[in-house]
Amino acid sequence: MCIGVPSKVVALDGQVARVESLGESREVSLILMDEPVALGDYLLIQVGNFAVEKIDKVRAEEALAYLAELDQFSMRPLGQGDAAQ
Repeated sequence: MCIGVPSKVVALDGQVARVESLGESREVSLILMDEPVALGDYLLIQVGNFAVEKIDKVRAEEALAYLAELDQFSMRPLGQGDAAQ
């Protein structure tokens, strides 16, 4: 199973886009996209740095907030979570 990470397009150069997600910036290939991509679009990026789908801004921001929350939770020492007692 692969997880697609939502990433915002910040630059375009032919079939390559520079995207930002969770504080990271990277270049991704657009060769698998079946629709035009514009600056500001959110894309799902798969392993190998391939953009595979355009998603709407609200869905992308919700997913990024959830991933950030998971990341923050995973940084706590075991036994230090917010579990009910």
